[in-house]
Amino acid sequence: MELNQYIDHTLLKADATQDMVNQLIKEAKEHQFMSVCVNPTWVSHAAQALKGSSVKVCTVIGFPLGANSSKVKAFEAQIAIEDGADEIDMVINIGAAKDGLWDLVKEDIKAVVRAANHRALVKVIIETCLLTQDEITLACRKAKEAGADYVKTSTGFSTGGATVEDIRLMRQVVGPKVGVKASGGVGNYQEALAMIEAGASRIGASKGVSIMEAAKQAE
Repeated sequence: MELNQYIDHTLLKADATQDMVNQLIKEAKEHQFMSVCVNPTWVSHAAQALKGSSVKVCTVIGFPLGANSSKVKAFEAQIAIEDGADEIDMVINIGAAKDGLWDLVKEDIKAVVRAANHRALVKVIIETCLLTQDEITLACRKAKEAGADYVKTSTGFSTGGATVEDIRLMRQVVGPKVGVKASGGVGNYQEALAMIEAGASRIGASKGVSIMEAAKQAE
């Protein structure tokens, strides 16, 4: 298992400076991470800096609340892809999910999937910490029906992050062909391994470098 290829090396803080983003990019190149995950304002900079590299550019849409209109999310995704994003991590309409308006949730996801139009992977952040087990199940089903490539646990900006139990449930619901991303609070090598064992095919983490250092020591 190439652990580095599971990791989306992530920096989504509001106060991220260009130096911090450049450091993230440098580390991603050194460790050959799958992607850097940055806020939309940094997409074109990251795409330019990673030209010729295997590291992809991932960004977040409707982040972190998921409360933008579907039109805004679709437009945001389109601009991000034009700026050079290879992967789009969008937040669902969480309020609609809590209200049981699952058709609205699905259409919201579909708007971004349509905007991406196979030019970028679409990962759907369902914010598991705010949902019941039944709601997690339905959110994953709707993401799959809407044509998303991945379901993802968390923004990392709410009340909790990824758990092994949620990853296991999400994998069970979406089956083997849709990706599952564990994100939020995956801070060390053991946690990363546990998520992968539970069914995660991608890990969103700001601690990618220390995870890889621990992996080397464990060899």
